[in-house]
Amino acid sequence: MKNEEGIESTVAVRPKVLVADDEESLRIILKNALTERGYEVDLAHDGREANILLKKNRYAVALLDIRMPGMDGLELLDQLRKEAAPPAVIMMTAQDTMKNAIDSMKKGAFDYLAKPFDIDEIERIVDKACKTHELEVQVETLKEEVREIYSGGPRTLIGESRPIREIFKMIGKLAVRDVTVLIFGESGTGKELIARAIHHESRRVTHPFVAVNIAAIPRDLLESELFGSMKGSFTGATEDRTGYFERAQGGTLFLDEIGEMPLTLQSKLLRVLQEREVQRVGGAHPVRIDVRIIAATNQDLGQLVKEKKFREDLFYRINVLSVEVPPLRARRDDIPVLSRYFVQRFCVELASPVKQLSAEALKRLKKYAWPGNVRELENVIKRAIVLSPGMTICPEVIDPFLGEPLTQVNMDEIALEEIIRKKLESFLAKWDGYEVEDLYDAIIRRVEKPLLELTLQKTKGNQIKAAQMLGINRNTLRKKLKELHITWKTL
Repeated sequence: MKNEEGIESTVAVRPKVLVADDEESLRIILKNALTERGYEVDLAHDGREANILLKKNRYAVALLDIRMPGMDGLELLDQLRKEAAPPAVIMMTAQDTMKNAIDSMKKGAFDYLAKPFDIDEIERIVDKACKTHELEVQVETLKEEVREIYSGGPRTLIGESRPIREIFKMIGKLAVRDVTVLIFGESGTGKELIARAIHHESRRVTHPFVAVNIAAIPRDLLESELFGSMKGSFTGATEDRTGYFERAQGGTLFLDEIGEMPLTLQSKLLRVLQEREVQRVGGAHPVRIDVRIIAATNQDLGQLVKEKKFREDLFYRINVLSVEVPPLRARRDDIPVLSRYFVQRFCVELASPVKQLSAEALKRLKKYAWPGNVRELENVIKRAIVLSPGMTICPEVIDPFLGEPLTQVNMDEIALEEIIRKKLESFLAKWDGYEVEDLYDAIIRRVEKPLLELTLQKTKGNQIKAAQMLGINRNTLRKKLKELHITWKTL
């Protein structure tokens, strides 16, 4: 909710505590003390009433007497430990025996108290139990978010920008077409995540997804790793081995860094794709395979073909459908959501207290060029989680890991949207403090004129072709040319 000045404000939620004890005077004393300390307190006079309240409400802490009519505290504790987010349980008893203490702690109680006890001690333990419960709930929430993100499909790709939304659409189209796909983009952009998402959404989802990094396998072992080998076929082959193709039977084989494959092996891969069968090294008979191939590269395969470093026929065989993954600097709007995701993920993985990025730290991340793309951002956030001393990640923690800001990057490498955004920011800054009217029309005219001029140049003045390229009616084009005083002769 917002106050009168429009500033976000929050209302503190009072933690709920349940006190279950068959002794009325003790219930009243505990309620008065804990209420004064800021807690909302419910009371139960026996185990059955406590059980009903526990099912109806979410408590941060439950103080349970071990001996109660109807259902004792240990039975309630057993039930609570089966719940998804149980309260922290403090057991109370007038029978201070070793067995009661051991049983309580074995069943997962937060603490165990013998009557009579000091009210100050109770307040201290309840405060501690409440904080512990709050942290446990936060961790479970983060774990659930991470589980959802890692549960497969396009959700493994994080982002809200237009480029990433286009990739989501492409994944949907490619998933239903059981053809070979080539994914190309810089290192660290998430090519394998896209391959996994395509597999997850395809009919092959119930079969294996096998990922192979061609560049990471020694060249003399690559053939046997891909196609398998027979015992005794070479030194060290002490048993029959299935290759990656056979392991991916019925599913998807992801060949990462395919541009690193030696020419001698490219011809064998081409034959596998054509014949749909592999022959193990040293094997006498081919093995039929049913595998979808998704390949990826950070190189220009077309240029490698010209340089005779990559087979042209293999290039066309794997490039049936393709996906271009934009670098992170071309989808800068995704940096905040990616950063927050990595903060949440690593807080869980590293068992760290929940942390968050400061506004200034996030601003630094958005300005950086990210030559290592999403993988580099992931590593920076992980280091920041480890090194940040407090609950907030400040710029001083991340600055040592960042190089030149985005303004230093070659403009050719920045998405058109980002270039336009920068120009608009500069344009609008000049009008600070002034009343501006018809801003939309003014901006559109400035963008529209060079677009029409360049399109006419491209078509050498052919208005029919220009209209087709622009996706507008020819009469509309002619009207705009007249309004903007554009003629082919003036270009």
